[in-house]
Amino acid sequence: MTNVYAVVSRPGPTERAILEELAAGSPPFAVRRRAALSATLRCLEGGSGSPVVLLHGRGNAATTWFPLLPELARRHRVVAIDLPGFGHASSPPFEGGGFEDGLRFFVEPVEELLLEMDLGGAALVGHSLGALVAAEIALRRRARPRKLALLGAMGLGPVMTASSRAYFRASPERLVRVLGAALFRRVHPPRPTPLGERLAALHNELYAVPDGRVAPVAAFNALFPAFGPVPHRLSRLGEIDAETLVLWGERDDVFPAPIGIAAAAAIPRSTLRLLPLGHAPHLEDPALVLPELTAFLAP
Repeated sequence: MTNVYAVVSRPGPTERAILEELAAGSPPFAVRRRAALSATLRCLEGGSGSPVVLLHGRGNAATTWFPLLPELARRHRVVAIDLPGFGHASSPPFEGGGFEDGLRFFVEPVEELLLEMDLGGAALVGHSLGALVAAEIALRRRARPRKLALLGAMGLGPVMTASSRAYFRASPERLVRVLGAALFRRVHPPRPTPLGERLAALHNELYAVPDGRVAPVAAFNALFPAFGPVPHRLSRLGEIDAETLVLWGERDDVFPAPIGIAAAAAIPRSTLRLLPLGHAPHLEDPALVLPELTAFLAP
């Protein structure tokens, strides 16, 4: 077996407070670590009912879903997973390669975990990188998710904005370490709301790790070139047989809205919802997004 990178980060004060609130909530959430292939993934688990699995975007963690978790857990068994190498999950080293190698790095441990936890038929909700992981799991068909919700998904079309490529290639983990939290806020300003400030504090904690998350950052960078068309799954989206919600921000500055429109047209059983928001609509306005998700995820 390939050596596993150790988990080098621990929850900071913002994340600890979020975990304490979730643990004291109704229903409560518990933190569990689960081995999957050559990674150990951290999960937040709570609620009961039909299962829903949440997969976050690049550099984030299961805790990033905290604005939505209590409401979803009142209706479903909810499992939010740290993707390999991000949050507080371990990962194998990334040996290099292109799009397919980078995708396998993130998909295979998550897919294995779903099968081991008997969640192969769970609804999958993914944002950005997590949405690409969810779509790929559906395409591989080892697991057969009953529903997919794809929010601002990566890898569904050939376009990624130049500004977002530059930002991710510069690496927010490196920027936080080099610039410090105060200057990083100028590069990546939070939304001027209490939730925006709390999410910014959480993201700063997740980015400020000593090793800069070498393996997952390299795997993520393998998913897109610095210039030109990005690899994508648009030609294969017709193979997805799960009922699918494609939810996109009209002002998405990473993967522009036409990507979502084309993806929804290619997926046979899909519904498209465009909202007047950006790349992370579920975090920008949870009150607007939650009704869309709860209606779609209802059994």
